[in-house]
Amino acid sequence: MTITIKTPEEIEKMRVAGRLAADVLQMIGPFVKKGVTTDELNQICHDYIVNEQQGVPAPLNYGNPPFPKSICTSVNHVICHGIPSDKKLKDGDIINIDVTVIKDGYHGDTSKMFVVGKPSIMAERLIKVTQESLYLGIKLVKPGAKLGDIGYVIQQHAEKHNYSIVREYCGHGIGANFHEEPQVVHYGRPNTGVELKEGMCFTIEPMVNAGKRYSKVLPDNWTVVTKDRSLSAQWEHTLLVTKDGVEILTLRDDETIDRVISH
Repeated sequence: MTITIKTPEEIEKMRVAGRLAADVLQMIGPFVKKGVTTDELNQICHDYIVNEQQGVPAPLNYGNPPFPKSICTSVNHVICHGIPSDKKLKDGDIINIDVTVIKDGYHGDTSKMFVVGKPSIMAERLIKVTQESLYLGIKLVKPGAKLGDIGYVIQQHAEKHNYSIVREYCGHGIGANFHEEPQVVHYGRPNTGVELKEGMCFTIEPMVNAGKRYSKVLPDNWTVVTKDRSLSAQWEHTLLVTKDGVEILTLRDDETIDRVISH
């Protein structure tokens, strides 16, 4: 599959899908508290996407085996693709909620870290550094930049804090398809990899572990956990390469980074 450059009409649809995905994460925040199950969070998001937004939750029945839920909920040492269940959240848990909305055939994909009650200082720091690494990567996006530049700055920031970057899972091109070219890894060397061009859309979604980088997949064939059971954090945005920088298509109201960054 080659990298698709989005037309102005497609970009408009990507903006809508991105806005909807961001809205889901803003909507679900107040429900993330002690005693709620991740399945209940899944149901609330599903109903909101389908009934309020007239959208489609992309994860539901995606892949092989088909993913059984409408969002991913990755708690504590779960890196990504956690399947919502009847397990209740407890005080101090950290959880990544990953949402992808399809609207008019186009995808908006984003994730956010939430904290239940009071987090440990270590958890808070991991979450903060992971978000900082995402923002550092985003700020480098512009025509002519290379994906290796983005991977490098993310890796440097995480490792500077003695954290590790998960290697097996990465960001990806996105549009009419959930996952397109290019693959966007969160480590690398400057001035290597695919060169960015205006009209490209892709996600950056660093997964950062408090311990070692190694992961394993549970028998459900979806849930990815840290091998050493250390905490893991992730943040994700869908991005558009503009003529002189980047537009964050999934920006939320609670963020301080600019939606459009020009160089």
